[in-house]
Amino acid sequence: MRIIAIAQGRSGSQRLPRKILMPIEGEPMMARVIERLRRAKKLTDVVVATTIDPDDNAVEELATQRGWNLYRGSHLDVLDRYYQAAKKFAADVVVRITCDCPLIDPGVVDRVVEEFEKRQPEIDYVSNVLDPRTFPRGLDTEVFSFAALERSWREGQTTAQREHVTPYLYQHPEMFRLHGVRHETDYSAHRWTVDTPDDMELVRRIYGHFGQDHFHWTEVLTLLEKHPDWIAINRAIEQKAL
Repeated sequence: MRIIAIAQGRSGSQRLPRKILMPIEGEPMMARVIERLRRAKKLTDVVVATTIDPDDNAVEELATQRGWNLYRGSHLDVLDRYYQAAKKFAADVVVRITCDCPLIDPGVVDRVVEEFEKRQPEIDYVSNVLDPRTFPRGLDTEVFSFAALERSWREGQTTAQREHVTPYLYQHPEMFRLHGVRHETDYSAHRWTVDTPDDMELVRRIYGHFGQDHFHWTEVLTLLEKHPDWIAINRAIEQKAL
């Protein structure tokens, strides 16, 4: 079974343009995401999925330099981008990751994939983002079968369903079998994704403390317990709605 992580990213972020190429401790944010992903033991491969917009030529250049798998597709129809990338790389199972989550944890990714594997063939979709969320925002991991992706691609019609890839799945529990992965303690108030300059400031402080990217997400929790003022840096940021 080929389990392919597809990490979506583009240069044209509205709130923080070119954020995935911005440096964090000397490495582009996207590189931090991909290299952490590549340490997940359950993944067959990792693919960067960006757009055909000229602005994303820089994303392709970085992927080429680093030897990463790459697919370039639709700017707005991200569901089609995922479907075409999954087809190109012969995925049986897709792991959806976004390139604005530089603290993505390989252990968390493996745990969500393992939950998906344990429940085969009864389950179509497993993630740690279904309500009630318990993991910090920024460790988001969604795992689903290629068959479920293909049906979503074929039937999903709304803007949100096309742009955000997975809404068609969890909006139709009568058609898709869903399972949520939860931590015993609720850490969902933590925000570790990067949409704004304040988000980037927090992530840079975390990386600056460790000086490398081989740290576990629970080590970040311990660090933030010692620096509660850091948590306040991006506390007021509102997550964009679907």
